[in-house]
Amino acid sequence: MDAALPERIAFLGGYEPRLCGIATFTTDICEAVAAATPASECFAGAVNDRIEGYEYPSRVRFELGEKDRDSYRRAADYLNFNNADVLCVQHEFGIYGGPAGSHLLALLQEVRMPVVTTLHTLLHEPNADQRKVMEGLIRRSDRLVVMARKGAEILRETYGVPAAKVDIIPHGIPDMPFVDSSAYKAQLGVEGRVVLLTFGLIGPGKGIEYAIEALPEIVRRHPNVVYLVLGATHPHLIAREGEKYRLSLERLAEDRGVKGHVIFYNRFVSLDDLKEFIGATDIYLTPYLNEAQITSGTLAYVFGAGKAVVSTPYWHAQELLADERGILVPFRNPHAIAEGVCAFLDDPALMQKTRENAYAFGRTMIWPQVAKRFIESFQRAGADRKATPRKAFAGWTLASRPYDLPPLRLDHIVCMSDGTGILQHATFNVPNFNEGYCTDDNARAFILCNLLDEPGGHHPAENLDRMATSYLAFLSAAMNRETGRFRNFMSHTRQWLEQAGSEDSHARALWALGTGASRSHNEGHRKLSAQLFERGLSAADSFTSPRAWAFTLMGIHEYLNPFPGHSRAKALRESLTHRLVERWKRCATENWPWFESSATYENARLSQALLLSGQGMPNAEALEIGLKSLSWLASVQKTQAGHFRPIGSNGFYERDGARADFDQQPVEAQAMVSACIEAFRATQDEAWSREAKRAFEWFLGRNDLALPLYDSSSGACSDGLHQDRVNENQGAESTLAFHLSLAEMNYPEYMVAPPLNKGL
Repeated sequence: MDAALPERIAFLGGYEPRLCGIATFTTDICEAVAAATPASECFAGAVNDRIEGYEYPSRVRFELGEKDRDSYRRAADYLNFNNADVLCVQHEFGIYGGPAGSHLLALLQEVRMPVVTTLHTLLHEPNADQRKVMEGLIRRSDRLVVMARKGAEILRETYGVPAAKVDIIPHGIPDMPFVDSSAYKAQLGVEGRVVLLTFGLIGPGKGIEYAIEALPEIVRRHPNVVYLVLGATHPHLIAREGEKYRLSLERLAEDRGVKGHVIFYNRFVSLDDLKEFIGATDIYLTPYLNEAQITSGTLAYVFGAGKAVVSTPYWHAQELLADERGILVPFRNPHAIAEGVCAFLDDPALMQKTRENAYAFGRTMIWPQVAKRFIESFQRAGADRKATPRKAFAGWTLASRPYDLPPLRLDHIVCMSDGTGILQHATFNVPNFNEGYCTDDNARAFILCNLLDEPGGHHPAENLDRMATSYLAFLSAAMNRETGRFRNFMSHTRQWLEQAGSEDSHARALWALGTGASRSHNEGHRKLSAQLFERGLSAADSFTSPRAWAFTLMGIHEYLNPFPGHSRAKALRESLTHRLVERWKRCATENWPWFESSATYENARLSQALLLSGQGMPNAEALEIGLKSLSWLASVQKTQAGHFRPIGSNGFYERDGARADFDQQPVEAQAMVSACIEAFRATQDEAWSREAKRAFEWFLGRNDLALPLYDSSSGACSDGLHQDRVNENQGAESTLAFHLSLAEMNYPEYMVAPPLNKGL
């Protein structure tokens, strides 16, 4: 390779002592490249999955908060200022913040050096968020590294990546000698036993239950077998459900009468200890459940040590175990696992030959060889880029930098909330007990919790789940089981003040519950949300309020994500969409392209509902009307000076009449932000990104009075903008409006942020 060797090589991913496979890989490849290039400076950036971080070695020079999008930009600044010659990114959707790990793109779009991205997961059928992130990674990476030929095939067929951009480099492994297992068994206390091993972070996708189901048949034929399950339960699984999976495996072993043949070693072991366990192994089992696993570091380690392997045919295993280098068995088939294990144990010559084949192939996978191939990829990236010399501030004008959003601060929402739910109103910044609670605001608060708790979502509140529980409990109590209607207002003494709330409040509850059923990561929340949504859905069919139709449609849109075949929800979506379309046709004119003879409150929700249904059904007419109506609304809510001016609540806007400019309400800005983001998703037209930004900046002071409504010190938002002043009360509706807008502006940053600065 004629290209120059990079002098400063940066790596990005997890890093030990964090317990995850990506952290282990990043550590290993960084150290291997450092050993292979003593004249180069190798350093790393570590992604933290917890606020307190880890005690990293000196090799780690900077850290990122998984859920803190701004830290990704700061990391890009660090890399640029320190003149890294190449950045090697370890990519796995789950380790970066944002939907499908999209926060990573905020870093990649700002770094100035060539980027080599190692793809640890490749999906043949990605969802919309995963596809957008992958397309962003592909655009912003100079080289892509995959660890199997199947990975290169997926990149070509699914994403259209040319072969010339892809390097196939196997997963690295430590260089271990080819030894007989008996030498290590005494150290582990399993001398005289046949050792089957599965190791790695433990979780349901590992399929260990099928290996345990196979044990009775194996033990009947080979009574001296012991199955060793080595590894800690995945920390994220522990956080969600404790040791539920491991305990189920222990009960299964007892039920099948093989508990004397199973050893669970619940620990994340060091490499030196792992070598001893691998050394003592006779047969390695990987009964994984998902064919689409493109990489398995655990398989690579044991295979490269020359151990016999029985595995399900996920993609990485298919390639490694081909040509008599192991035995493949069908997924979820204990009998086949037993037959595979016994085929080796019944035929020692077959087992020895398979081991020799694996060990010989594994010599190409040891870390020095893998490091050499990564260095070659780095050199190709540098040669391909032909980059101009980097200057720290070159091109860093406002027009080229992503839009900086305020940091999330939930203090005031916490202050306004108690065990019952969130209180409606505040006097200045003090909760007003006299006004009690309402379903409207608890629905909004529950939606916010679910937006903030997206995978890698960004929230600093450790009590977010507790808050969500309170808001959902309020919605559950609000449901009148006798009438199927949600009540709205509750006194501070927890007395309901009505038998049924407004149509709008009922529909907002459906919207919140559809969101919970679709997005919550709390299983109980998802189930209760779905149950309440089902119970309250029928009432919406009789509603006459267009906004209630719109809120219901947004709830249905969310609910159909996990339940796409739900016939009642689909039928109601079709009916309500038709009603909104017919409203438009009856009322809209060339000069008044709107659904009603007046534009009143949360107007953009009508357009947004048609945008969602138009895409989801699909219905081209609904989508077109959604865009036309929103375009008109944007035009009448923009001043000559270029800032957002929502239709005021002191008179609204009657056709052929004067529009009210005040009082301006935060929910109007929020509705506009949300609808414009959806319009951008539907069209990819950057003008909608600019409209979303314009509406959001109303909160921050780009408004008629040039006064901010958002208080960055507490996370509170004022209740409105009068003609001469800001309303200094900071109620729930207003504060939630700001935070819902902020969450949505943060949520799709890879779609919204880059265009926001253009043309302003």
